[in-house]
Amino acid sequence: MATVTIRFLSKPTFLLALLMMMAAAVNQSEAQLSTNFYANSCPNALSTIRNSIRTAISRERRMAASLLRLHFHDCFVHGCDASILLDQSPTITSEKTAPPNDKSARGYELIDAAKARLETICPGVVSCADVLAVAAKEASAYVGGPSWAVKLGRRDSTSAFPDETLTDLPFFKADLQTLIDNFGAKGLSPRDMVALSGAHTLGQAQCFTFRDRIYSNGTDNIIDRGFASTRRRRCPAVGGDDALAAMDLVTPNSFDNNYFRNLVQRKGLLETDQVLFSGGSTDSIVMEYSRSPSRFSADFAAAMIRMGDIQPLTGSAGQIRRICGAVNN
Repeated sequence: MATVTIRFLSKPTFLLALLMMMAAAVNQSEAQLSTNFYANSCPNALSTIRNSIRTAISRERRMAASLLRLHFHDCFVHGCDASILLDQSPTITSEKTAPPNDKSARGYELIDAAKARLETICPGVVSCADVLAVAAKEASAYVGGPSWAVKLGRRDSTSAFPDETLTDLPFFKADLQTLIDNFGAKGLSPRDMVALSGAHTLGQAQCFTFRDRIYSNGTDNIIDRGFASTRRRRCPAVGGDDALAAMDLVTPNSFDNNYFRNLVQRKGLLETDQVLFSGGSTDSIVMEYSRSPSRFSADFAAAMIRMGDIQPLTGSAGQIRRICGAVNN
């Protein structure tokens, strides 16, 4: 019969191991986002952000699309860490002037205003990254879109990543597989991708991003000819790169499923819009959303929550920036 040796840890060793286990558990809990993260440290945080954002959108409804896009452009570049909000400085090369954001991303001042209000009631507590996440939800809800419980507890980056904007943000001429791969690299499924693309039911695009599509002289199964003709009125074949056109001609300032109805009719503005309904693997999802506004809304909210989980800084990583455009001194 084999002899079994049982070894007992000495009391000091046991206590040390127990403390290490407890510390690991604490670190693990700190690394998790929570919907009630500020319940004790800043109980009025969410209402403060809500009031600030809704007041701003009531003045300019287009800002709803801008805030959704700002959160998207933040999360896809090095995670949801508010790096997109950092201004140019001797030590920071800003993402704001990187090609995908320059003269395109907007709404920074709205985030700054909401953050300033928070600093008066609970200074140094609420991160700019969390303000961005809540602002996106409030923007959606204000213009008729879904709402959701935002997970909180992100911290802010001390660096910006302008080079990653060129590799990680979807290019407006990307094909379907490239888009699927792009979103997949962030842990998002093709259904998430199609749902998030539905944010293009709001907002406007610059002429240079859709010029090739409307002047392609393609057949009707690529672009509706009447739609192309209408779009050419605001976007000349040469020049006028910054001229704006609504993503959705019908209800450009309301969150609805018209975006998907447009795709079914070959009236997607960007190539990356129409490619979602072009005989590929996402056609069925587009068709589903075009028929069911409730399904689209539910999936959009779920996808926004998943997007907000992309590489957040938590625990002791990063910092809580006092001013969103600059790293703390």
